[in-house]
Amino acid sequence: PHVVRKAVFPAAGLGTRILPATVVVPKELLPIVDKPIIQFGVEEAAASGLTQVILVNSPDKTMLEKHFDRHSLLEDVLERRGKAALLDGWRELVESIELSTVYQADPLGLGHAVLVSRELVDDEPFAVVLSDDIIDADPPALRKMLDLYKEVDGPVLLVERVPPDAVSRYGIIAADAIGDGVHRVTDLVEKPPRDEAPSDLAIIGRYVLTPDVFPILAATGQGSGGEIQLTDGLRRLLEQRPIHAVELNGTRQDAGNKLGYLKAILYFAMKHPELAEAMPQLLAGGGTPR
Repeated sequence: PHVVRKAVFPAAGLGTRILPATVVVPKELLPIVDKPIIQFGVEEAAASGLTQVILVNSPDKTMLEKHFDRHSLLEDVLERRGKAALLDGWRELVESIELSTVYQADPLGLGHAVLVSRELVDDEPFAVVLSDDIIDADPPALRKMLDLYKEVDGPVLLVERVPPDAVSRYGIIAADAIGDGVHRVTDLVEKPPRDEAPSDLAIIGRYVLTPDVFPILAATGQGSGGEIQLTDGLRRLLEQRPIHAVELNGTRQDAGNKLGYLKAILYFAMKHPELAEAMPQLLAGGGTPR
């Protein structure tokens, strides 16, 4: 199989579930403690060996690219004040990836977002990262998917078991278990009613895809919600080649809605070296320790 180098980040959405915070600031830049949502996904891609990040952006969301630019004035000031270490991690990340942007004028669904990246992806396999799903896993979830991709030489989806009342919010797979959390997909259904879901394995925000998905997406009509659904395209791809899925071994935070965003902040605050100690008392309602 070809080496996977590119990660597509669909980021053209309007962030309606967290308005009015997202009127000006892209949802992807909202902070989880001290790091914007999208940076977690870009760090995961870099830690998994990917070197090229393709942002699928909306024409008026220029702040997103700026976050991954070098900011020499800020760096100079911090250097002079002896605070350069505040940008450790961020600087290394920015230097380790090559960022390009393609614009999605109309947000017509995830399948459409993937389709508009076609020219930049070119004829090679690629990852898709939905940054709302912040994943804490060791090794990174994407790396496990890429390892499986090397074995099976075909598309790999990340799945997670969800409660019965949640299946109608996800793409759900029917699958045969191969072992060690790996499944061979036999069908995919977008947002099935609870009593029609083929399993409790939900597709979550990571995909490793092959370029033969592009012509299929181009030919896929509008599905659920009048959008081009990636799940519908993958279902048609499944007629042509095997698709595999790997279960997440880690923790996922869905930061795309208010409650999930708040949970993500609390989760990462509990792990933050400066905050971990204060969090139990804070959560118990005892105020901030002095």
